[in-house]
Formats: sequence, C-alpha cells, structure tokens
Amino acid sequence: MSIRLLFVFLFTLLFSTSVLAGSTQSNVSGSNTAIEGGYESSTTYQSGSSSSSTTTNSTTSNIRSSPPSAGAPSYNSMTQDVCAVGASAGLQTFGVGISGGKHFIDKNCERLKLARILNDFGMKVAAVAILCQDERVFESMIQAGTPCPIDGKIGKDALVLWNKYQFERPDFTAYVKRMKKREKVDSVPKANAIKSDAKIKIKKLKK
Repeated sequence: MSIRLLFVFLFTLLFSTSVLAGSTQSNVSGSNTAIEGGYESSTTYQSGSSSSSTTTNSTTSNIRSSPPSAGAPSYNSMTQDVCAVGASAGLQTFGVGISGGKHFIDKNCERLKLARILNDFGMKVAAVAILCQDERVFESMIQAGTPCPIDGKIGKDALVLWNKYQFERPDFTAYVKRMKKREKVDSVPKANAIKSDAKIKIKKLKK
C-alpha cells in the first residue's frame, strides 16, 4: 500500500506545472483588488480615407488711451481803451496737437470811443461825422432831415453833395436797392395814367 502511494506522489511531481499569480499585492491595512487580463484598442480606417484635426486660435487686443488735450492760449484786452476781442482754439489728435489765437478789432467800439473824445474836445461836428461812418447812423440822419457832414458842408448843402456823390454814402448798396424798389412802385401809377389818357383819346376820336 505504501509503495502505491509513493508511486502516485512521484508521478504527480514529474507531470505537474507551477502556477504563479498575475500580481502580488501586500498591504498592512485595508484591502486591495487585483484585476488581471489583457485589453487592446484599435481603430481601422478604410483604404483611401484620412482623418485630420485643425485648431486655430486668434487673439486681438485694441488698447486706446485718451490723448492729451491741447490748451488754447488766453487772449485778453489789457486795458479798457483797447477795442479788441480775443479768440483762441485748440485741436488735439493722438499724434499732433495744434492751438492758436488772434485778436479781432471791434470797429464800432473804436468809433464810439473816438466820437466821445472828439465831443469832449468840443468838436461836435467831427464827432457826428465819425459816427456817420456807420450806415445805420447815416440813414437815420437822412431820415431825420439832418444829413451827415461832407466836405465841410452841413444841412441842405451837405444833402446836395450826398445826392451828387451817392457812391460815397456808407449805405450805398442798401440805398440803390431801395431806390430801385421805389421806381417800380412809382412806375405803376404812371403806367395807369398813360393807359387812362389813351382810353380818353380813343373815345374822343370815336365820337
């Protein structure tokens, strides 16, 4: 009996194979899980086909800053006796800035000051004459029946010269337009009078 058992044991040793674990794990605390097996992944394309991927990134940055302001110069009249008005302006872009200014003379202010000084000196006719350089004053003087002085003449003598040398009037342009309108208005009664006279003559001839 012992011989048979010995023979079976030897036969088992000769034809047996060793079995090893796919992985070995050890852990002091907790539990581990071992997963064994082979995994494969593949992609097959048909002959003549292709696969492509394109990625485009575009970034635009537009940064603007406020430009510095162009300061316009200050223009002021230094005294009250100067009839000047100051004007200035400035223009500023991102690259270039321009500014400037200028004085403008107020002729009407000068005329009033000169007339006041002449009147203070007792030169009343001269003061009126310089005021008459303004067409508004000139027309108002004509309308009032006191024509402005001309060539040392005043009153009716001055009016004769103004009618002779009409082109010297300060209001010459407005005066010409006014006279043309008056001629049109005055020509209407004359035309009506001529027509009425012609009708009267025709009636007399018929009789």
